[in-house]
Amino acid sequence: MAQAVRASSHQHDAVDSGRSAGGSRPRRSTRRVLTALCWGVLVVGAVFAADALLPQLFADPLSTRAQDGLTLALSVLIESLPFVALGVILSIVIQVWVPAEVVHRVLPKRAWARRMVLAALGLLIPVCECGNVPFARGLLMRGLTPADTLAFLVAAPIVNPIVIITTHQAFGWSGGILVARILGGYGIALLIGWLFSRHPDPQSLLTERFRLTCEESQDAHGSRLNRTIAQFVVELRAVMPALIVGSAVAGAVQVLIPRTALVAIGSNPVLSIVAMMLLAVTVAICSNVDSFFALSFASTFTTGSLVAFLLVGPIVDVKMIALLRTTFSTRAIVGVVAVVLLAAFALGTVMNLVV
Repeated sequence: MAQAVRASSHQHDAVDSGRSAGGSRPRRSTRRVLTALCWGVLVVGAVFAADALLPQLFADPLSTRAQDGLTLALSVLIESLPFVALGVILSIVIQVWVPAEVVHRVLPKRAWARRMVLAALGLLIPVCECGNVPFARGLLMRGLTPADTLAFLVAAPIVNPIVIITTHQAFGWSGGILVARILGGYGIALLIGWLFSRHPDPQSLLTERFRLTCEESQDAHGSRLNRTIAQFVVELRAVMPALIVGSAVAGAVQVLIPRTALVAIGSNPVLSIVAMMLLAVTVAICSNVDSFFALSFASTFTTGSLVAFLLVGPIVDVKMIALLRTTFSTRAIVGVVAVVLLAAFALGTVMNLVV
């Protein structure tokens, strides 16, 4: 009798917990909708405030700038889509078709050597920063640490055959810009990998949603084809919203920041670096072609500021930050951004003193 009472009690508790869980989901969805609406109102309000308070900085009316912003956002999105698709495909190959023991057998056992290899892996993968995030998610699901994966993520969009070729086409060997970009990106990647390898709780660097995705992928059953299709949907659902938001922000920022204000401080050895780093964060140009964009500023900005732009853009622009948020916690992303900005500023300063 006592066992029956306890069983009945457990059933009632399960029902109550199911009701509470079911009730919390609508609350969460409603909260998300309200949050999205608030952000939308703030963005629209900011645009109209800028149009009303700063008309002297903009020659074009608000409607023209809105159209330009939409065009820029769509161009960033369309430019990124092929690389995202390639990154998702490579991620699925790692997650589904390559056994986990093969990945760990190929990579060095020592942590510092493994990070050096992963940081140089971009030489074999001609994918820009957008496609590297899905591929990095596949590495994490195969048991690599967040520190190892961050070393790859930071270096891959710079230590990349296409990026190396386009940077050489834009600048050649003049000013040491190409060498500074390659060695600087590789060095920053190893620095970030080492710093995060010393974190006492590496799993806290990942979002809870991604950790649940990893657990679900480990428990997945069925044929490889079914798992491939399921994982393709999971990766696209994780990456595409972040890519769209990042592209929209990049387009909006490009039409709200007057270029004349940036050019006016281009000759200052310190302010020029800060300005070009801010520009790199906001314009969100693919690393495969950003060297030609930087070339247009070569006559007015210092060499160190160009190097800082070429280092910061592929790693922590607004589009990349949005993509990183699908996998890494906010605290981890803030740490990555801080290290990248400080290292790029230091290297840009040295370049201004040497060149």
